[in-house]
Amino acid sequence: MWAFLGYATILGLSAGVSPGPLLAIVITQTVRYNVREGIKIAVAPLITDIPIICIALFLFHYSDESNFVLGVISFIGAAFVFVLGINSIRQKPVNLELSGEEPRSYIKGVLVNAFSPHPYIFWFSVGVPTIIKASKQSLAVSFAFVLCFFFFVVGSKIVIALLVGRSRGFLSGSAYLWTMRILGMFLIGFAIILLMEGISLTGIILNIF
Repeated sequence: MWAFLGYATILGLSAGVSPGPLLAIVITQTVRYNVREGIKIAVAPLITDIPIICIALFLFHYSDESNFVLGVISFIGAAFVFVLGINSIRQKPVNLELSGEEPRSYIKGVLVNAFSPHPYIFWFSVGVPTIIKASKQSLAVSFAFVLCFFFFVVGSKIVIALLVGRSRGFLSGSAYLWTMRILGMFLIGFAIILLMEGISLTGIILNIF
Protein backbone atom coordinates (compact mmCIF):
# COMPACT_ATOMS: atom_id res chain seq x y z
CA MET A 1 0.00 0.00 0.00
CA TRP A 2 2.77 2.42 0.93
CA ALA A 3 4.37 2.03 -2.50
CA PHE A 4 1.13 3.11 -4.20
CA LEU A 5 0.81 6.07 -1.84
CA GLY A 6 4.38 7.00 -2.71
CA TYR A 7 3.58 6.87 -6.42
CA ALA A 8 0.47 8.98 -5.85
CA THR A 9 2.44 11.56 -3.89
CA ILE A 10 5.16 11.95 -6.53
CA LEU A 11 2.73 11.99 -9.44
CA GLY A 12 0.33 14.36 -7.68
CA LEU A 13 3.04 16.82 -6.70
CA SER A 14 4.54 16.75 -10.17
CA ALA A 15 1.18 17.30 -11.86
CA GLY A 16 0.31 20.01 -9.37
CA VAL A 17 3.42 22.15 -9.66
CA SER A 18 4.34 21.60 -13.33
CA PRO A 19 3.57 24.53 -15.64
CA GLY A 20 0.47 24.00 -17.78
CA PRO A 21 -2.83 25.61 -18.76
CA LEU A 22 -4.51 25.01 -15.40
CA LEU A 23 -1.58 26.27 -13.32
CA ALA A 24 -1.39 29.33 -15.57
CA ILE A 25 -5.03 30.14 -14.78
CA VAL A 26 -4.44 29.55 -11.06
CA ILE A 27 -1.59 32.09 -11.14
CA THR A 28 -3.52 34.52 -13.34
CA GLN A 29 -6.58 34.53 -11.11
CA THR A 30 -4.45 34.88 -7.98
CA VAL A 31 -2.40 37.79 -9.33
CA ARG A 32 -5.32 39.65 -10.92
CA TYR A 33 -7.86 39.07 -8.17
CA ASN A 34 -7.00 37.20 -4.97
CA VAL A 35 -5.95 33.84 -3.52
CA ARG A 36 -9.56 32.68 -3.20
CA GLU A 37 -10.07 32.92 -6.98
CA GLY A 38 -6.87 30.95 -7.57
CA ILE A 39 -8.06 28.21 -5.22
CA LYS A 40 -11.35 27.94 -7.13
CA ILE A 41 -9.37 27.05 -10.25
CA ALA A 42 -7.10 24.64 -8.36
CA VAL A 43 -9.99 22.28 -7.54
CA ALA A 44 -10.96 21.83 -11.22
CA PRO A 45 -9.34 18.33 -11.47
CA LEU A 46 -11.85 17.04 -8.91
CA ILE A 47 -14.58 17.71 -11.48
CA THR A 48 -12.85 16.98 -14.78
CA ASP A 49 -10.84 13.86 -13.90
CA ILE A 50 -13.49 11.64 -12.28
CA PRO A 51 -15.38 10.98 -15.59
CA ILE A 52 -12.06 10.24 -17.32
CA ILE A 53 -11.18 7.68 -14.63
CA CYS A 54 -14.60 6.00 -14.95
CA ILE A 55 -14.36 5.76 -18.75
CA ALA A 56 -10.83 4.36 -18.61
CA LEU A 57 -11.80 1.78 -15.97
CA PHE A 58 -14.79 0.70 -18.08
CA LEU A 59 -12.63 0.26 -21.21
CA PHE A 60 -9.93 -1.66 -19.36
CA HIS A 61 -12.52 -3.89 -17.68
CA TYR A 62 -13.98 -5.06 -21.01
CA SER A 63 -10.72 -5.37 -22.91
CA ASP A 64 -9.41 -8.83 -23.81
CA GLU A 65 -5.93 -9.93 -22.79
CA SER A 66 -5.85 -7.30 -20.07
CA ASN A 67 -2.29 -8.18 -18.96
CA PHE A 68 -0.89 -7.54 -22.44
CA VAL A 69 -2.93 -4.33 -22.79
CA LEU A 70 -1.71 -3.13 -19.39
CA GLY A 71 1.84 -3.98 -20.44
CA VAL A 72 1.60 -1.88 -23.60
CA ILE A 73 -0.02 0.93 -21.61
CA SER A 74 2.85 0.69 -19.12
CA PHE A 75 5.33 1.31 -21.95
CA ILE A 76 3.36 4.38 -23.02
CA GLY A 77 3.11 5.52 -19.41
CA ALA A 78 6.85 5.03 -18.92
CA ALA A 79 7.58 7.25 -21.91
CA PHE A 80 5.08 9.88 -20.73
CA VAL A 81 6.42 9.96 -17.16
CA PHE A 82 10.03 9.99 -18.42
CA VAL A 83 9.30 13.07 -20.54
CA LEU A 84 7.62 14.71 -17.52
CA GLY A 85 10.72 13.97 -15.47
CA ILE A 86 13.10 15.45 -18.05
CA ASN A 87 10.91 18.55 -18.40
CA SER A 88 10.84 18.97 -14.61
CA ILE A 89 14.64 18.78 -14.39
CA ARG A 90 14.97 21.33 -17.22
CA GLN A 91 12.32 23.65 -15.75
CA LYS A 92 13.03 27.37 -16.14
CA PRO A 93 11.68 30.20 -13.97
CA VAL A 94 7.98 30.87 -14.67
CA ASN A 95 7.16 34.18 -16.31
CA LEU A 96 4.36 35.97 -14.48
CA GLU A 97 3.77 38.65 -17.09
CA LEU A 98 0.04 38.85 -17.79
CA SER A 99 -1.71 39.64 -21.04
CA GLY A 100 -4.71 41.90 -21.42
CA GLU A 101 -7.21 39.04 -21.62
CA GLU A 102 -10.60 39.19 -19.98
CA PRO A 103 -10.86 37.63 -16.46
CA ARG A 104 -11.51 33.89 -16.49
CA SER A 105 -14.25 32.31 -14.39
CA TYR A 106 -14.24 29.03 -12.44
CA ILE A 107 -16.10 27.26 -15.25
CA LYS A 108 -13.43 28.44 -17.68
CA GLY A 109 -10.80 26.73 -15.55
CA VAL A 110 -12.81 23.50 -15.62
CA LEU A 111 -13.18 23.69 -19.41
CA VAL A 112 -9.47 24.36 -19.92
CA ASN A 113 -8.55 21.27 -17.89
CA ALA A 114 -11.26 19.15 -19.56
CA PHE A 115 -9.96 19.98 -23.04
CA SER A 116 -6.29 19.64 -22.12
CA PRO A 117 -4.75 16.34 -23.31
CA HIS A 118 -2.69 15.86 -20.13
CA PRO A 119 -5.45 14.41 -17.86
CA TYR A 120 -6.45 11.88 -20.55
CA ILE A 121 -2.86 10.83 -21.25
CA PHE A 122 -2.11 10.51 -17.54
CA TRP A 123 -5.17 8.50 -16.51
CA PHE A 124 -5.14 6.17 -19.54
CA SER A 125 -1.38 5.53 -19.52
CA VAL A 126 -0.43 5.78 -15.82
CA GLY A 127 -3.28 6.52 -13.41
CA VAL A 128 -5.89 3.88 -14.18
CA PRO A 129 -3.39 1.05 -14.83
CA THR A 130 -1.96 1.83 -11.38
CA ILE A 131 -5.48 1.79 -9.89
CA ILE A 132 -6.00 -1.66 -11.41
CA LYS A 133 -2.70 -2.92 -9.98
CA ALA A 134 -3.61 -1.48 -6.57
CA SER A 135 -7.01 -3.19 -6.67
CA LYS A 136 -5.23 -6.55 -6.70
CA GLN A 137 -4.28 -5.79 -3.09
CA SER A 138 -7.69 -4.34 -2.20
CA LEU A 139 -10.21 -1.72 -3.29
CA ALA A 140 -9.16 0.34 -0.29
CA VAL A 141 -5.64 0.63 -1.73
CA SER A 142 -7.09 1.81 -5.06
CA PHE A 143 -9.20 4.46 -3.36
CA ALA A 144 -6.22 5.50 -1.24
CA PHE A 145 -4.11 5.96 -4.40
CA VAL A 146 -6.77 8.15 -6.04
CA LEU A 147 -7.43 10.21 -2.91
CA CYS A 148 -3.73 10.71 -2.28
CA PHE A 149 -3.15 11.79 -5.88
CA PHE A 150 -5.98 14.35 -5.78
CA PHE A 151 -4.85 15.59 -2.37
CA PHE A 152 -1.41 16.45 -3.71
CA VAL A 153 -2.38 17.64 -7.20
CA VAL A 154 -5.04 20.00 -5.84
CA GLY A 155 -3.20 20.80 -2.62
CA SER A 156 0.02 21.75 -4.39
CA LYS A 157 -1.85 24.15 -6.68
CA ILE A 158 -3.54 25.71 -3.64
CA VAL A 159 -0.14 26.12 -1.98
CA ILE A 160 1.20 27.80 -5.13
CA ALA A 161 -1.79 30.16 -5.13
CA LEU A 162 -1.04 31.03 -1.50
CA LEU A 163 2.66 31.56 -2.20
CA VAL A 164 2.02 33.64 -5.32
CA GLY A 165 -0.49 35.68 -3.32
CA ARG A 166 2.26 36.47 -0.80
CA SER A 167 5.20 36.75 -3.19
CA ARG A 168 5.04 36.88 -6.98
CA GLY A 169 8.70 35.96 -7.18
CA PHE A 170 8.21 32.43 -5.79
CA LEU A 171 7.91 30.72 -9.20
CA SER A 172 11.13 32.36 -10.41
CA GLY A 173 13.07 31.48 -7.24
CA SER A 174 15.51 28.64 -6.57
CA ALA A 175 13.18 26.78 -4.15
CA TYR A 176 10.62 26.13 -6.89
CA LEU A 177 13.27 25.14 -9.44
CA TRP A 178 14.98 22.69 -7.06
CA THR A 179 11.62 21.19 -6.13
CA MET A 180 10.94 20.57 -9.82
CA ARG A 181 14.38 19.00 -10.33
CA ILE A 182 13.99 16.62 -7.37
CA LEU A 183 10.50 15.62 -8.53
CA GLY A 184 11.94 15.10 -12.01
CA MET A 185 14.45 12.56 -10.71
CA PHE A 186 11.70 10.70 -8.83
CA LEU A 187 9.57 10.67 -12.00
CA ILE A 188 12.41 9.16 -14.03
CA GLY A 189 12.73 6.44 -11.39
CA PHE A 190 8.99 5.78 -11.60
CA ALA A 191 9.27 5.62 -15.42
CA ILE A 192 11.87 2.85 -15.05
CA ILE A 193 9.51 0.93 -12.76
CA LEU A 194 6.71 1.26 -15.34
CA LEU A 195 9.06 0.06 -18.07
CA MET A 196 9.98 -3.04 -16.06
CA GLU A 197 6.29 -3.74 -15.34
CA GLY A 198 5.52 -3.41 -19.05
CA ILE A 199 8.23 -5.95 -19.89
CA SER A 200 6.88 -8.32 -17.24
CA LEU A 201 3.22 -8.03 -18.29
CA THR A 202 3.84 -8.43 -22.01
CA GLY A 203 6.52 -11.10 -21.65
CA ILE A 204 8.44 -9.28 -24.35
CA ILE A 205 11.83 -10.64 -23.27
CA LEU A 206 10.51 -14.21 -23.19
CA ASN A 207 9.09 -13.74 -26.69
CA ILE A 208 12.41 -12.44 -28.01
CA PHE A 209 14.42 -15.30 -26.51
